[in-house]
Amino acid sequence: MSIDWSLISTAINKTTGDSITLKNPQSVSGGCINEAWKVEDQQQRTWFVKLNKPSRTLMFEAELLGLQAIRDSQSILAPKPLCAGKTQQYSFIVMEYLPLKGSPNAADTGTNLAKMHQHIQTTFGWHMDNTIGSTPQINTPKNDWISFWKEQRLLFQLDLALNKGFPHHSYDAGLALAEQLEHFFTTYRPIASLLHGDLWGGNCSANDKGQPVIYDPAVYFGDHETDLAMTELFGGFGSRFMDSYNDTFTIDDGYNTRKTLYSLYHILNHYHLFGGSYGSQAARMIDSLLSELR
Repeated sequence: MSIDWSLISTAINKTTGDSITLKNPQSVSGGCINEAWKVEDQQQRTWFVKLNKPSRTLMFEAELLGLQAIRDSQSILAPKPLCAGKTQQYSFIVMEYLPLKGSPNAADTGTNLAKMHQHIQTTFGWHMDNTIGSTPQINTPKNDWISFWKEQRLLFQLDLALNKGFPHHSYDAGLALAEQLEHFFTTYRPIASLLHGDLWGGNCSANDKGQPVIYDPAVYFGDHETDLAMTELFGGFGSRFMDSYNDTFTIDDGYNTRKTLYSLYHILNHYHLFGGSYGSQAARMIDSLLSELR
């Protein structure tokens, strides 16, 4: 289906009250979930537009609010969102286009992320649900981190995995793990930090000035270690990143064990989305965590 950019322009104008006419669309890389485009307006401003089916409007509205929350923290750069909405063809999000120039300075990224994580609130979760990839992510606020992670992260993903074909014995092992989470927090009390939520290497880059930029967030407030664990998946951000982060926001000694617990959430989600060997990887992680309790 060809894209009617005039309909999207009209929807933007209705939402923002501005007069914007999008033109010169260029398809760009935007991941495997959305279509992504670089477009111009009549004032030669450049915008980044992501498109999906109309039913995905809430996904983009949550992304917009997540980007704004990161920007409001005044800690690490994220694209400035303009609006989200839908036409009969598409849901969309529009944000400023930031030219990206490869990997950012690791030390700067660590320092800036640590500053973002120092923005805290009293409850875990967020004021709305969002998505992790295209999977629903439940963010109902709770005062207790362990029950939040158990109910809204681990058990939620285990149920999705079982429906995908995750072996019953591994599912049962996951349930046993969920009932013993307090053993990973005997001397550690997480605080509710502002999180990116999906901070793997593909969601962090540098702008044309070399500044670290993060994008495609799945924002909520939770243990800062969850973001750190995600940075170590799929390649990692490196020791200079971790050292710089630790200089600004101290990493607890128990992180080296808990990072497997936090990474398990993302591996289970990858199994839900993509299947394959992510299931056996998740099963091994569950067994490894249970072995820490024996």
